[in-house]
Amino acid sequence: MPLIVEVRFRPATKPYSFSCEDIPDLTLGEYVIVDTVRGQEAGQVVLGPVEIAPKDVVGELKPVLRRATALELLKMHRLRMKEEAAVQRCRQLAAEHRLAMKVLKAEYSYDGSRLLFYFSAEGRIDFRDLVRSLARTFKTRIDLHQVGVRDEAKLIGDLGVCGKVLCCRDWLTDFNKVSIRMAKHQGLSLNPLEISGVCGRLLCCLAYEDDFYTMMRAKLPKKGDTMETPEGVGVVVDVNIITEIVLVRLPDDRMVQVQLNVAAPELPLCPRKAKTS
Repeated sequence: MPLIVEVRFRPATKPYSFSCEDIPDLTLGEYVIVDTVRGQEAGQVVLGPVEIAPKDVVGELKPVLRRATALELLKMHRLRMKEEAAVQRCRQLAAEHRLAMKVLKAEYSYDGSRLLFYFSAEGRIDFRDLVRSLARTFKTRIDLHQVGVRDEAKLIGDLGVCGKVLCCRDWLTDFNKVSIRMAKHQGLSLNPLEISGVCGRLLCCLAYEDDFYTMMRAKLPKKGDTMETPEGVGVVVDVNIITEIVLVRLPDDRMVQVQLNVAAPELPLCPRKAKTS
């Protein structure tokens, strides 16, 4: 079976899988040089080495080329110290070219051979002249990548309504599908201001407990069901998923609360897939 490690290139970004058959003694935390679709890049080992079934490999599994040297890591660190200044200069040049774009972040490749700028804009932007100006300024290959509002929030960072750093900025590597149905499942307010994040989209955290609520609802009675209580048979008018307390209306219009003790379901574990870069 293929022997792989998962490598992360930047904090709170998606890790990718690489073959480490030639360097099987890699350890967590080591920096390695790998081959990606954008060329060679340096990243940190965050999982492995582990064996994985061939059927779980999605796409071409590229190899770990070598361990990063101390000089390569020093150069990478120095380049990253220059990224904020690169953002400021790019913003100046974008203004000079009269481009309606918001430059968010710059990322140097580990060896300085490529400089990537992330930006957001209302529509499509013709940035060919800007790329030429940036190439003359930084003397390296320039890439510009337009992102949506969720990625913009991830790149900039902020505090969520809970008072903590945004999940997407802190640890969330993938944007999962979120729907208004999830808020309904959890009995939350459907006011867009209360269930939307700083990006203007539905809160990612609505999805975290959705499977739990779905499975518990299948075990608990539903509104309108007939239910027997210590004080007689009545109709269920409300169900609290968290406390497992059911509110029942009796024939004489009295309301009684019934405490249930339904075992919390065990959520299935997702099988690990090798995500290739």
